[in-house]
Amino acid sequence: MIEIRSGDALLIVDVQNDFCAGGALAVPDGDAVVPIVNRLATAFPVTVLTQDWHTPGHASFASTHGREPFDTLELGYGPQVLWPDHCVMGSEGAAFHSELAVPTAQMVVRKGFHPQVDSYSAFVEADRRTPTGLVGYLRERGVERVFICGLATDFCVAWTAMDGRNAGFDVIVIEDACRAIDLDGSLAKAWDDMTRLGVGRIGASDLVAA
Repeated sequence: MIEIRSGDALLIVDVQNDFCAGGALAVPDGDAVVPIVNRLATAFPVTVLTQDWHTPGHASFASTHGREPFDTLELGYGPQVLWPDHCVMGSEGAAFHSELAVPTAQMVVRKGFHPQVDSYSAFVEADRRTPTGLVGYLRERGVERVFICGLATDFCVAWTAMDGRNAGFDVIVIEDACRAIDLDGSLAKAWDDMTRLGVGRIGASDLVAA
């Protein structure tokens, strides 16, 4: 069992309508994380939500380039998977899931609002140069260990976890509080990459409040 400590934070990644049932980029079984996340959130002293928040005509959208969703295109910062239009700022799809109830959340990190740069990670944009400011916030709050849940395991959760490790935090992914897209083996690769960097992997039942 892992006891939640004063220096722990829960990072809830992109539990938004477009990533849940009926959404533009629905993650299989994505809605199932909501009750688990709601239970977890009350136990942590620091809780942060992330929210995909794209401009209309974003560079990561297939429609912007006249391409098919899930094609890959080379952008200025490297290869980019092209997605269906999703989580457009101010839209219903960008809103948090209606049953997500995290009144203890103290911060919302919006990402993907730079029109020419995608953003999977809660820490650094996809150009790998532009910080979101989350590292500074967590450090000023005295956070040493970050637990991550949300959508999707193999993209935004994994990138966030790895960037958290690179920033010097201990990082643990709560596996059953996440769901994956699993695009062409992306889930297995994400876990391999995370494990190689020292990201931990637990279930929600492994946590106990102090």
